[in-house]
Amino acid sequence: MSASNFEKLRVYQLSEQLADSIWDIVEEWKTFAKDTVGKQLVRAADSIGANIAEGVGRGTFPDTRRFVRIARGSLHETQHWLRRAYRRKLLTDAQVKTLKPVVDELAPKLNAFLNSIGRVCPATDD
Repeated sequence: MSASNFEKLRVYQLSEQLADSIWDIVEEWKTFAKDTVGKQLVRAADSIGANIAEGVGRGTFPDTRRFVRIARGSLHETQHWLRRAYRRKLLTDAQVKTLKPVVDELAPKLNAFLNSIGRVCPATDD
């Protein structure tokens, strides 16, 4: 399967990396933690990339901007659930050390992507 335009975007690739890492972590949690914090965290993280893809797929600048804003909201929700998971001792320091750089890179990339929509057609760099 060939890569679509959105799949070439660094911001999308980061969202996939974050979502997949979170999935791998949550899969190891006990049932109660998975059913409460885990499901919310996975859904929020998965929503970041899904909204980027949907926005780009809509093919108009206003739709793309709208969905990237939703993706940004999902990133903030993901950060909330990561904070809850850490506070509840569901995340180790090592896991936080792995996730934090991805979140720290993704947030400004989302903003840059949002600001670029309509000005330039981004390829692989935001």
